[in-house]
Amino acid sequence: MRNLVIPEPQRRFLPVLGGGEFPVRRIYCIGRNYADHAIEMGHDPNKEPPFFFQKNPENADPSGEFPYPPKTSDVHHELELVVALQGGGRNIAVERALDLVFGYAIGLDMTRRDLQSEMKKMGRPWEIGKAFERSAPIGPIHPAAQVGHPEKGRIRLTVNGAVRQDGDLNQMIWKVPEMISYLSEYFDIAAGDLIMSGTPAGVGAVVRGDVMVGAIEGLGEITVKVV
Repeated sequence: MRNLVIPEPQRRFLPVLGGGEFPVRRIYCIGRNYADHAIEMGHDPNKEPPFFFQKNPENADPSGEFPYPPKTSDVHHELELVVALQGGGRNIAVERALDLVFGYAIGLDMTRRDLQSEMKKMGRPWEIGKAFERSAPIGPIHPAAQVGHPEKGRIRLTVNGAVRQDGDLNQMIWKVPEMISYLSEYFDIAAGDLIMSGTPAGVGAVVRGDVMVGAIEGLGEITVKVV
């Protein structure tokens, strides 16, 4: 029995379609994993190995509301397929990587783009632009036992009914098994980890009152209101 000197911090859980909850351990996010998005951000997708940054577990938010954060005037949406792991390890072979996947969800990597851009210019970490409170709205997790492992399918975001992002999962440069394998070379990945797998082109700003609807073929859709 631990003798805690402060109250135990609250852990983040995400709902699972069909029942149950998924405890979040870590959140890894891959950068510029769709060629068209890399190009719109001013990068050549053919010259980069994969790279990752992290959000905090507490950033995951299934509430359907996104509070507009402080210290910014340029918050962008980035719609992503989220991979939820049920196992982990080190140096995972690509061929067995999908065995570690519990399921998939629709998520948003909300970004304080102005702050992220400042950090890029100064060569500093991105956390101030990426890992703020409730910056990862995520829908219910769909077990892979029910939906399989999506390799293709439309990924689409509308804001107030207007299409902003419209791509296909098959446009990902680094596929899900490759992401898992690569991460495991540098981290001890484990059950409870989430991987946000990158976003297609069309990222843009939102303001209070906007309603974002993200859809991925086979996973339904999520609705998130900016408040």
